[in-house]
Amino acid sequence: MNFTDILGFIAGVCVMTSVIPQILKVWRTKKVKDISLLTFSVLTFGVALWVVYGILKNDLPIVITNSISLFLNLIMVYFIIYYEKE
Repeated sequence: MNFTDILGFIAGVCVMTSVIPQILKVWRTKKVKDISLLTFSVLTFGVALWVVYGILKNDLPIVITNSISLFLNLIMVYFIIYYEKE
């Protein structure tokens, strides 16, 4: 890995982990009233596009960090839909 790859990986880790506190809060409280499904849906779609972009460019840091981010954002979308009923 060169400096650019390391920088991209660090940036990806920052973005990837940013949703974890929100996931944990929703998991504990089961409350999603003030969380926008549209925002997380658009974010999830954008992250999915980043994964495709990373695959096409053969850029491992983009693929790895955005794949994990995609998984975490899908969890959040699921929580919003599931707990919205309550």
